[in-house]
Amino acid sequence: MQTATTVAEVREQVRAWKREGLTVGLVPTMGYLHEGHKSLIVRAAAENDRIVVSDFVNPTQFGPNEDLESYPRDFDRDCKLCEEAGAALVFHPEPSEMYAPDACTYINMDALTHELCGLTRPIHFRGVCTVVGKLFNIVTPDRAYFGQKDAQQLAVIRRMVRDLNFGIEIVGCPIIREEDGLAKSSRNTYLSPEERTAALCLSRAVFAGQKMVEDGERDAATVLDAMRAIIEAEPLAKIDYVKMVDFDSIEQVERIEDAPVLCAMAVYVGKTRLIDNFIYEPGAAA
Repeated sequence: MQTATTVAEVREQVRAWKREGLTVGLVPTMGYLHEGHKSLIVRAAAENDRIVVSDFVNPTQFGPNEDLESYPRDFDRDCKLCEEAGAALVFHPEPSEMYAPDACTYINMDALTHELCGLTRPIHFRGVCTVVGKLFNIVTPDRAYFGQKDAQQLAVIRRMVRDLNFGIEIVGCPIIREEDGLAKSSRNTYLSPEERTAALCLSRAVFAGQKMVEDGERDAATVLDAMRAIIEAEPLAKIDYVKMVDFDSIEQVERIEDAPVLCAMAVYVGKTRLIDNFIYEPGAAA
């Protein structure tokens, strides 16, 4: 497995692979990798000849009071996981390599980003779309892999790829959870032992809501009220949002009808903001 820190190195290697007729998969990450990331790399390695993993804490998607400086980092550990999972190249640039000092060009989406995480993190998806668009231009992958835990991000990237004609297949992959149900996240490391136990209210709410929908409940408010009650019963938890939206438009829905819906939440446990969700697709196998 190779590592690269410059755009030129990545482009040179990818061009060499493509001259050989090889397919290329991309797994964009912010590092501090866990089993969720590993599952993306393994899936990508099964479906492509060569895999590029980006390992870059992107400053443009963090707000002024968010955790950019304290975001966990461990590049050596990340490289070991990437190699075990089948990556061929890890791209680990400095911010100065990705953004010129006078950079003033961004990818900004007028829809899909005004609800859920976009409502309370107003610059977040501009930063996400910009860095992912740059990675797509640098790596020119055939496929790119994103986890369902960041479900709004997955919907946003799919729309961006469609709207800007990137010609890349976007592959969504299932949430990977700890044995007790907590969705794996790099930010789980912020939790104290007491907060780690309290954080299980998220997955309990997700599983309860999902069961209600699968059992036939179609009123969104009924499902959301039950989920909020589970979270509100935990003293260390504070809800940012719990909402039901159309998965394609990210607009709130009152009833679950024929279109796929995303039931998503963001919850503070202590000072740590965690997210979780489920997607229900009518007619799909349970």
